[in-house]
Amino acid sequence: MHPKDIRIEDYTYDLPNERIAQHPLEKRDQSKLLYRDASGEISDLKFHNIPELFGPDDLLIFNETRVIRARLIFPRGEGMKPIEVFCIDPYQIDIESAMSATHHVTFKCMVGNAKKWKDAPLIWKDKDGNDLLIAEKQGREGGTFIIRFSWTKQIHFAAILEELGHMPLPPYMTRSDEPEDADRYQTVYATRDGSVAAPTAGLHFTDEVLSRIESAGSQLGRVILHVGAGTFKPVSSDTMEGHEMHSEALEISREIIQSIIERPRVTAVGTTSTRTLESLYWLGVMINGGQTVDMNNVFVDQWVPYEIGSDLPVDKSLSTVLEEMRIQNVESIHGRTQIIIAPGYEYKLVKRLITNFHQPGSTLMLLVAAAIGEDWKGVYEHALRNDYRFLSYGDSSLLHIS
Repeated sequence: MHPKDIRIEDYTYDLPNERIAQHPLEKRDQSKLLYRDASGEISDLKFHNIPELFGPDDLLIFNETRVIRARLIFPRGEGMKPIEVFCIDPYQIDIESAMSATHHVTFKCMVGNAKKWKDAPLIWKDKDGNDLLIAEKQGREGGTFIIRFSWTKQIHFAAILEELGHMPLPPYMTRSDEPEDADRYQTVYATRDGSVAAPTAGLHFTDEVLSRIESAGSQLGRVILHVGAGTFKPVSSDTMEGHEMHSEALEISREIIQSIIERPRVTAVGTTSTRTLESLYWLGVMINGGQTVDMNNVFVDQWVPYEIGSDLPVDKSLSTVLEEMRIQNVESIHGRTQIIIAPGYEYKLVKRLITNFHQPGSTLMLLVAAAIGEDWKGVYEHALRNDYRFLSYGDSSLLHIS
């Protein structure tokens, strides 16, 4: 079956509300870990046991994106509901430029209570009545508002968000963000501002766990995929052909590509790292097939793996990418990927996957089903029977790719 013909209703299950974790555990590495080995056998462990499952042949790839405080809740007059402006994506510039902008920047945004926002700008004032932040509507695009923010303080937009914004907890967390979320909805290795949702598989890692994995001889590598709100976009069409996959900004260094060639037993930490790594393979295929690719502005379409197909060896694909980087004199690849990984997809780089338990009927469920086939049903039934916690603040799994 071509993934376009997949019916999302075949990848759903009954998830009781009480199994959705609303808060993190007291300690990150005390979460449960469901381990599915190469034979398909399932073991119940704790996440702090995970270093015991890695050794000198392993390379773990982490997504070091950092979640920004993307929810701006503009207060209004007494008795009036505030208007929430959720910054989704910078408009016509990259995320680094947007975060370092001074005085003004434009974003694609979702707006809560939008009907109450007429044409006048929203103005956020301090306690002395001075303007802190002004938001002005510039138009609409693809279901989002184009909003220009301006401010007078001599600070970057990143600092504005840190001062005024709220953590963008996912919609299935039925609560407002709390002080602990500023730390816990962020991985311990996050370095680069840009995500509006956490790469949640990484939330279980502590500095101690990372150190123990390295002590076992494994190598740790970093990529960037800035997670967009589209990761929560429900599949509303009957088949996947009608679903437009969200695209997200990625960055991959020459050093990481060389590490994968030298140590090909790759474990992706999370679905975001997985999509980044698998997109890298298809970039090599595109270049090898004669397609012109600007390494500072790459783009992988959602259907590329299924429309062009390839038996190109992984090392050949990656060597092709490295050679093109040399020709273009770049040290890192920048661009976006829209890749959708669904049953019918053959994993190229990723051998094992660390991931949480995902929403029924989501594209993330398709990615897991592509990794372990029909076993996904048994894995999720086991997790439900054994009191695993689900979704962003829930428990974890380590899955061998079938």
